[in-house]
Parts: sequence; structure tokens; C-alpha cells
Amino acid sequence: MSKKLLWVLLFLLPLCVNAQDSLAVAETPVAESESAPQKKFGYLSYSAVILELPEYLRSQEKLSALQKKYDEELARSEKEFNLKFVEFLDGQKEFPENILLKRQKELQDLMEKSLQFKNEVKSLLEQARQDLSAPVIEKLNGIISQIGQEFGLEYVLNTDNNACPYIDKNVGMDITNLVRERCNQAQ
Repeated sequence: MSKKLLWVLLFLLPLCVNAQDSLAVAETPVAESESAPQKKFGYLSYSAVILELPEYLRSQEKLSALQKKYDEELARSEKEFNLKFVEFLDGQKEFPENILLKRQKELQDLMEKSLQFKNEVKSLLEQARQDLSAPVIEKLNGIISQIGQEFGLEYVLNTDNNACPYIDKNVGMDITNLVRERCNQAQ
């Protein structure tokens, strides 16, 4: 009889252990999900919002006007170079060697100055772009921060360029329209 009881206990012992493990596993996720609140985040298309802001549009107009002035100056400089080059080609057979060398040097200097000015224009336009867009970006980031704090968002993602191909709408909050509204109110 004691052997039979021993065998029964040996068979029941693993079942009891498995049952306790199953209960512990079943309780653990519930306990963890109750103790750790689900994180929320926001997302928006930054470019969709910024491209609609009147401040951004005005900054782009200023940048375009500046670009136009630089383009006009580059065209004037190129025209001057072309005229001198044509004069050089027309008279090169008749010029004494020292005049020929002087004119070649003048053309080379003009070309170098033109290239230097083109590089300077690139740099100046990039700096102007940054300077003109800085207040707009600062305003937009401030509004995004306010909305993030107001809704208790952990972070806000920029969905431009397919940066986030999937967002769970139960966890993430699309704040694009809310940011648009706040930007329009802030004007």
C-alpha cells in the first residue's frame, strides 16, 4: 500500500508544480501591466505643418528675393566676363605678347572672382535660410512641446519621409491638426 501511495504522489507532484507555475505565469503579466502605465506618444508631419505657416511663407519670399538679387549679380558678372572674353578672342592675333598676357590674367582673375562669389553666395543663402527659418522652427517646436505636456506624451515623432511606416493608433496620437490649430491661434 505504501508503494501505491508513493507512486500516486510521484504522479501528482509534477501536476501540482505545473499548476502553480501556470498560475504564477498567468498572474505576472497582469501585475506588470497594472504597475507599468502604457506610454503615449504623439506624431505629426512636421513639413505639412511648417509649409502652411504664414511666417514660413514670408521667410521663403524673403529668401527668394535674396536669391534673385544674387542671381542677377551672377548674371551681370558672367556677362562682363563674356564681353571681355569676346574682346580677347577678337584681338588676340593683333595684341603684342605683353598685352595678350595681361588680358589673359584679367580673364583668369575675373573667372576666379566669379567662382569665389558663387561659393560665397551658396554659403550666404544657406545662412540666410537658417536665420529666416529659426524663429518659425522655434515657434513650431514650442507649440509641439506644449501639446506634448498637455496630453502627457512621452515624445513626438516626425512622420516625414516615411520615418514611421506603422504607428499603433491606440498608443500614438496624431497631433498634426492640433498643432495647425495652435499655430493659427498664435498668429
